[in-house]
Amino acid sequence: MVSSCLINTGQEWRQSLEDYKRKYPDVVVLDPPEAILQLRDRQSMLRDVAELDLSNAEGFVGVPKQLVVTGNATSISDSVSAAGLKLPLVAKPLVADGSPKSHAMSLVYDKSCLSQLDPPLVLQEFVNHGGVVFKTYVVGDYVRVVRRFSLPDVPEGETNRSGVVPFPRVSCAAESAEEAEEAGILDPQAAELPPGPLLDSLSKGLRQKLGLHLFNMDIIRERGAGNRYYVIDINYFPGFGKMPDYEKVFTDFLSDMAVKRSKKISRIDSSAIL
Repeated sequence: MVSSCLINTGQEWRQSLEDYKRKYPDVVVLDPPEAILQLRDRQSMLRDVAELDLSNAEGFVGVPKQLVVTGNATSISDSVSAAGLKLPLVAKPLVADGSPKSHAMSLVYDKSCLSQLDPPLVLQEFVNHGGVVFKTYVVGDYVRVVRRFSLPDVPEGETNRSGVVPFPRVSCAAESAEEAEEAGILDPQAAELPPGPLLDSLSKGLRQKLGLHLFNMDIIRERGAGNRYYVIDINYFPGFGKMPDYEKVFTDFLSDMAVKRSKKISRIDSSAIL
C-alpha cells in the first residue's frame, strides 16, 4: 500500500500519521510533513538550490537576490537599500500554503510604494526572462516541463512605470506558451527548454536535499545570459493534471515505489533467515 502526505502538516495530523505508520508498518509515506514544511515558507523554500553543485550540468542555476520582510512596512525602503536590491521587485507572501492569499503577488516599480506592502513577505529581484516560465514537475525520478507565459521583460532604465501592480498566478494562464510558439508570437530563444542534464541534476539534487518526491519548480532563464537559470518558486504537490502524460507518470511512479518496497522487505526477510 502506498500513501502520500497532503498539504495538512499540523501537529495533530502529524501525530495521527505516526500512529498510523506504527499500526501499519507496510504503508509507504512518500513525503513526511516535516519535509513539506520547508516549502510552505518562502524564506526557506529556495535555500537548498543555492547549495547544489551543478557544475557539470550544462548551465548555471541559482536564485534571485531576495529579502525577507517581517517588520513594519514603513521600514521596507530602508531595508531594500541596505540589502542592495534593485527595482523592480516581485513581492510574495512569506507563507506558501496553497491558499489564494499565498498567491497574491505584485510587482513593485519604485521605492516610494514599498510602504504599501503588507508584511510578512519576500521581495525578490525581478529578472528579465523573455516572458516565459518553465514549470518543471518532479514525480520521483520522472521530470516533465511545461512552458507558461510569465511577466513581460522590463527594459533597463525604464522610468514610465510606478506603483505596486498585482499580477495573476502564472500557472493560471489560459493560453499555453507551446501554442504561442507554434503561432510564431513567442521568441524562440526565450522558449527553448532548459538542457535535460541540467533539469535532471537539479531535480535529483533537490529530491535528496528536500527529502520529497512530489513537487514542482518555477524556473526562468535570464534574458541574454545563455544557460543561466533561476528557480523562483518550489511548490509541493502542485496541480499535476497540467503535467504532460500525468496518468502514466503517476502509474509508473507508484509501481516503482511498490517494487522498491517489495525488494526492501525481501532483503530484510533474507537477512533475518541468515
